[in-house]
Amino acid sequence: MTTGDAGTIASVIARMEADLARLTAADDPRRYFHGVYLRTTRAVAEEVADGGFADPEWVLRWDVAFADLYLDALAAARQPGVEPVDAETAERTVSGPWRVAFGAPRDLPPLRHVLLGLNAHINYDLPQALLAVIPAADFASPAVRARREADHRHVDTVLSGRVAAEDDELTAVSRVGVLDRLLRPANRAASRRFLAEAREKVWHNATALDEARAAGPDALAARLAELERLCAARVQDLVSSRQVLLSLAVHGFGVRLTGA
Repeated sequence: MTTGDAGTIASVIARMEADLARLTAADDPRRYFHGVYLRTTRAVAEEVADGGFADPEWVLRWDVAFADLYLDALAAARQPGVEPVDAETAERTVSGPWRVAFGAPRDLPPLRHVLLGLNAHINYDLPQALLAVIPAADFASPAVRARREADHRHVDTVLSGRVAAEDDELTAVSRVGVLDRLLRPANRAASRRFLAEAREKVWHNATALDEARAAGPDALAARLAELERLCAARVQDLVSSRQVLLSLAVHGFGVRLTGA
């Protein structure tokens, strides 16, 4: 890990910590996803430092690009003294998936807010972050592409390792009944499965975006608009559904660009 990269990831974490303090002070339910994401970002940074990735320098660049997409959306979703941002401004500055996630009812359970943020960030932001740090030449190189995909998949190991700890964090701030406690092992297994399924689709979608990039700016813009529509609809489904795990079992966690 170079000093520059360490400083960059450190600055991202510092920014996230400051945002978490603000969200917590405001009793903003977005703090639930934000806290999960902050802890996950720290875990990825630790995995990089421990030599867990094939190309640690690339992973750091990717992690920063990925985090910035969410943090910029969060910043755009508010104005000084206004929480949340008014609908007209949000329409201009915040993507569809994040508008749905940020606009969800405040009284939804903490886990639901986490799922909304995860869904918007993984399905919509992650393919774009991959595209930002994998140039066309790297996608075209079987050897480089294989290394990138291997590191992409290794993130699943980090996320899976966080599931139990994050479940404990959310249980501590949620009203949990006897049935919920009995279902916790099954929910943890389902969470790992859903995250792995989503990442498979993310890689497919990143590849589709790369193909569109090669076809020109209009083709890429059309693909991004399609991804935004699919992701916004998926997040809205999670907002509206009374049985979230059933919805995830039926529709899956991820989305898939058509015709690719």
